[in-house]
Amino acid sequence: MKEKDVCKEKEAFLGKEGLGALKSRFSEGSVLGNTLRMAWPSTLESFLVSLVGVVDTIMVGSLGTAAIASVGLCTQPKFIGLAVFLSINTAVSAIVARRRGEQNSQKANRVLNQMLLVTVVLTAIISVLFVVFADPILYLAGSAQDTHENAVAYFRIIMGGMIFNTVSMVINAAQRGAGNTKITMRTNLTSNLVNVIFNYLLIGGNFSFPALGVQGAAIATVIGSVVGCGMSVASVLGKGFISWRVYGFSVGFDRETVKAVLNIGSSAFVEQVFLRIGFFMYSMIVAHLGTLEFAAHQVGMNIMSISFSFGDGLSVAAVALVGRSLGEKDAKMARRYGSICQKTGVVFAGILSLIFLSCHQWIFRLFSSEEDVLVYSLMIMSILSVSVFLQISQVVYMGCLRGAGDTKYTAFISLVSVAIVRPFLGWLLCYPLGMGLMGAWIGLASDQLVRFLMAWARFRKGKWTKISL
Repeated sequence: MKEKDVCKEKEAFLGKEGLGALKSRFSEGSVLGNTLRMAWPSTLESFLVSLVGVVDTIMVGSLGTAAIASVGLCTQPKFIGLAVFLSINTAVSAIVARRRGEQNSQKANRVLNQMLLVTVVLTAIISVLFVVFADPILYLAGSAQDTHENAVAYFRIIMGGMIFNTVSMVINAAQRGAGNTKITMRTNLTSNLVNVIFNYLLIGGNFSFPALGVQGAAIATVIGSVVGCGMSVASVLGKGFISWRVYGFSVGFDRETVKAVLNIGSSAFVEQVFLRIGFFMYSMIVAHLGTLEFAAHQVGMNIMSISFSFGDGLSVAAVALVGRSLGEKDAKMARRYGSICQKTGVVFAGILSLIFLSCHQWIFRLFSSEEDVLVYSLMIMSILSVSVFLQISQVVYMGCLRGAGDTKYTAFISLVSVAIVRPFLGWLLCYPLGMGLMGAWIGLASDQLVRFLMAWARFRKGKWTKISL
């Protein structure tokens, strides 16, 4: 049969659109090339956002060890407040990615519109509660006499302005699910650049701005989130798969969308609850070691956020690629994308491990010049250099599972590893066995190991590819 006749036969079988999609899929290059094209904006975004968080801590560190501890104490309470929104975003990304594979943009936009309304209402309630009860919340988090006042002031400003953050988050979740990772990259980079600029102006009072210290850092964060929110809203006003200009903004709820969101979001919320309880208990355990130890721990956690950012960026790509492939009914391709994302993560982990080992004290000195803090640098960075392989791999595998809608199992993983293993081993090694801060970090590494083994086993079995949304 002639080549021309073969093409006609394929076209008759697939249809013009199906044949075009097939050609496009293979003409764009290898699966690795597709993965990297999707992954590099989200990975760069996540890395630079984490880097800005590190710079934020370095700037606050100029105020002293107590200031670092004050800001660090707010981290887990803040994420408890954001837990419901993070679960909504997980559902939005997974469902929009699936609708992208099905080429159903109207349903994808419906998901965004409905969840945006829910987000605004919930933010108003949660924001007020956290601002009013900031004082007891920070006492529970482990604040001491030298950190409590600054921690409460910082927390109230952050939670009071969280509406800009949550609205931006849900829009960005939809854009990532649709594969528009460059849009969210530009939004977050601009937002965080504004944050850094206002940190410089407001923390120390440069260029005739008032020197507001820790409160200045909080105000700078809110200003950055206002800018990011504006850019996120602007991203859906143009043409595209996610677009209010094309599909409008509807205010009604429909059964199919609500069912799909509840199916994923409820499990994702349970996972967030387990995560936040575990992280909060662990943070309390470390905080009771003392302000100095907690400050050193906070430096280590900031550095760890850099390694997490690589896994998180690849995880974002995995959610979009896995969800799209399953929407196209191609489970084999979904598994291939997941495997390539994980292997890419291992390469990043190797590079970071070498940097952590060779530059441990220099990196710590960026945050604090106090010798009592620097003495912990080798211990923390040595543990990090090993656990980074586990951390990045498990984050990517968990992203694949979430992208497929397997959030019940990811919730189970979080229950076992974060809510039980990390705080229990952290407490046991810190206090009864007298290992102090080293014990806490061994507990953290153990949590990463458990999460990696459980996520890897689930990914390998492949049951997640059969979930329908």
